[in-house]
Amino acid sequence: MKTSTKIGLLSSLYLSQGLPYGFFTQALPALLRKQGMSLPDIGLTNLLALPWALKFLWSPLMDRYGSERLGRRRGYILPLQFLAAGVLLLLALPSGGVSTHWLLGVVLLVNLLAATQDVATDGLAVNILEAREMGLGNGVQVAGYRVGMILGGGLMLIVFDAAGWRPTLLSLGAMLLLATVPIALYREPPSAPPAPESLGLTWWLKRPKAGGWLLLLVIYKAGEALATGMLRTFLVDAGLSLTDLGWMLGGVGFTAGLVGALVGGALVNRLGHRRALILFGITQAGAVLLYALAARGASLALLTLVCGTEHLTSGMATAALFTVMMVESRPEYAGTDYTVQASIVVIATGSAAAISGFTAQALGYEGHFLLAAALCMVGAVYVLLAFHPPRAFAPRDTPEVSS
Repeated sequence: MKTSTKIGLLSSLYLSQGLPYGFFTQALPALLRKQGMSLPDIGLTNLLALPWALKFLWSPLMDRYGSERLGRRRGYILPLQFLAAGVLLLLALPSGGVSTHWLLGVVLLVNLLAATQDVATDGLAVNILEAREMGLGNGVQVAGYRVGMILGGGLMLIVFDAAGWRPTLLSLGAMLLLATVPIALYREPPSAPPAPESLGLTWWLKRPKAGGWLLLLVIYKAGEALATGMLRTFLVDAGLSLTDLGWMLGGVGFTAGLVGALVGGALVNRLGHRRALILFGITQAGAVLLYALAARGASLALLTLVCGTEHLTSGMATAALFTVMMVESRPEYAGTDYTVQASIVVIATGSAAAISGFTAQALGYEGHFLLAAALCMVGAVYVLLAFHPPRAFAPRDTPEVSS
C-alpha cells in the first residue's frame, strides 16, 4: 500500500472524528455563552467527552473481536461513522433546534460513537504505517483531526450565524458522510486477533519504567487544555461575533493548525523524540502566554495572530507526543496500547478543561492564561529532567518504556 494512499485514508478518518467533536467543543461553548450560560457551567460541559477518557475499558474487546468480512478495524469504523452521521442529520430535523438538555445528551452519544471509532482507527494507523512513516502519519493525524475540528467548529459557526440550526446540522452530517467514502472503498487485509491475556491496562501497569512515561502523558497537554477550555468564551466576551469567531478559527486556525501538525510530524524524527517534546512544549507555553497578554486588551488583528500562533505550536507539540505514543504501541495490540495512552491524555486534558471555567472566573482571563502557560512549561521541564530515551527509543518489539 503506497504511503500516499495510507495518508489519504488516515486523513479522512481523523477528519471524520474531528467534525462533530469540533462542533461540540469549539462552536457549542460560543453558542452557550451567547445564550448567557455561566463560565463554570460551560467548562463542565467538557465532561461530556468522558467516553474519550474511558474508551480503554472496551478497547481490548475491539482488539480481540472483529468482522472477518468487513475487516478487523474497518468493521467497527464504517458502521460507527454512519451512525454518527445519522445522529447529526436527525438532530437537524427540528427547525428551531432542540432544548439544551437534549443537545447535551446528543453530544454524549456522538462522543461515545466517535471515541469507539477512534480505537479502531488508531489500531488501523499503527498497523498500516511503517516506522519511517510514523512521524508523517502522526502529523497528518493531528492535521486531519484539526481540520475536522475547524470545519465543525469555525465553519459551522459561520453557517449557524448566517442560516441557523437546520442548515448547520445538515452540512455537518453531509460532510461526515462524504468523509466516509475512503474507508468504504478500502479493503483491509485479514489479520489474526491477539491473545486476550496480553490486552488491557494491566499490561501497562506491569511494564518496567512505565510510570514516568504515563506521568508525562498526564502533564504535557494539560496546560494547553486549561487555556483553550475558555478560549471561545474569552473571544465572545472580547466582543467578537460568531462570524468573526468562525473566520478566526476556520481560516487562521485551519491553516496554522495544519502547518503546525505537518511540520511537527516531519521534524520529530530529525530532532529526536526528547528534543522535539522539549522544543515544542516550550513554544506551546509561549503561545498560551500570548493569550494572557491579549487579555489585557487587543485588536481583532492581534487576537487573530495570537490564535494562529497557538494553533501552530499546539499542532507541533501534539504531533510529537502522538508519534512517541505510536512507537510505544505493539502492532498486534495497537488498538489497546495506543488507546490506553490516549485515554490518559484525554483524562488529563478533559479534567483541565472542565475546571477552566472556575479558574477563569476566579482569576480573570489574564490570570487564567498565565496559570495555563505555567502548566505548559511544567510539562516541557519534566521532559527535560526526567525523560531520557535511548538513541533508538523503546523499540516496538521490546517491553520497556524509557523514562
